[in-house]
Amino acid sequence: MNTETRSKWPKPTDSLPPRLPWKNIYWAWLGGFFAAAMLGITQDLSGFPMIVGSFGASCLLIFAYPNSPLSQPRNVIGGHFVASLTGLVFLNFIGVYWWSMAAAVATAIALMLILRVPHAPAGSNPFIVMMAGAHWDFLITPTLLGSIVVVLIALIHNNIGKDRRYPTYWW
Repeated sequence: MNTETRSKWPKPTDSLPPRLPWKNIYWAWLGGFFAAAMLGITQDLSGFPMIVGSFGASCLLIFAYPNSPLSQPRNVIGGHFVASLTGLVFLNFIGVYWWSMAAAVATAIALMLILRVPHAPAGSNPFIVMMAGAHWDFLITPTLLGSIVVVLIALIHNNIGKDRRYPTYWW
């Protein structure tokens, strides 16, 4: 490796970024718990699927880093919707192949960026949709309704206390 390439890599002695304060970790844990619990309770009461694995990663962003652009309601709901829709289109019109899954994820990324709704956890939704052989109703439940439930919990939880404010923007 030349020196220019090597300098782009961190040294083993470089320090880690600071840990979030314990108070923030507690609030993130509590928010994640309430959001996941509400998804589970809603699923039990309604009989509709409400849980997608990528919602766990959404909870990490929304409750640990609520001011991040990736954590804002339009990004959470819009990103999950666009990515699941992309996966469903590829699944139903192309089929499940390694290259169609790669194209679906790449297309979902591009569409989220074009539409200004990037949400990193939603990037896994095309994989989830295609590997599960999901049907079109996956777009409504769990994707749309589940992401709305998570955001509703965040709207309440992330505004408890005078020093907390969520969201930083809507549209």
